Formats: sequence, C-alpha cells, structure tokens
Amino acid sequence: MKKLLMILGSLGLVILLAACGGEEATDEGVETEEVETEEVETEGDQVFTLEELGEYDGQDGNDAYVAVDGVVYDVTNVEQWAGGEHAPAGGLVAGDDYTEEIEKAPHGTDVLEDLPIVGTLEE
Repeated sequence: MKKLLMILGSLGLVILLAACGGEEATDEGVETEEVETEEVETEGDQVFTLEELGEYDGQDGNDAYVAVDGVVYDVTNVEQWAGGEHAPAGGLVAGDDYTEEIEKAPHGTDVLEDLPIVGTLEE
C-alpha cells in the first residue's frame, strides 16, 4: 500500500510539473516531455471576395480558381480549364462563381469531388 501511494504521489508530481511547463520531469523513473506542436497551414482556409477570386483567372501565370456554393476550388491542373477557360462550355473563365452554371452542366457537381479546395467565397 505504501509503495502504491508513493507511485501515485510521484505520478501526480510529474503531471503537476508537466502542466506547469516543465520540459522534462523525472521522479522514480517516470519521465514526461513537453512536445512542441507546429502550426501547419492547411488548404481551404483562405477567404476570397469575388474581386480577389477574379485575380485567379489562369492567365499570365496565375492559378485558376472557381467558386461553387461558396467553396473555392483550384482548377489550375484540370485539362478542361487550360489557360483559365473552360473548353467544353465556351465563355466560362476561371476566377468567378459558377454555382448556377454547374447545376445546369451535364456533369453537375461530381467533377468537384477530387479538386483541391483552397478556400471559401465571402458572401
């Protein structure tokens, strides 16, 4: 019983030291280390205005982005959007919101499933 109380007390001390910011605490062979976490920028966290989205028209070395239902997709590497123009549907140029147009398209929203999401469109 005495040994169990000593172990529990030691464990409590280790937890307390770790919570107080101790980088490493050792007591009765129990060690804890503070692990540094690194913030990683993820795709999909940028918020675009319609004007900002317009800069991503696929022209002059710009990436090509389109918005659908408030989500901004990267179509830069999609063959049908080469040069920022949607070949099968003439008149569509990257850098705009095509929510209404995609509903009328034969492929619908299925083509969006594998596209990288780069952000959202500000309402």
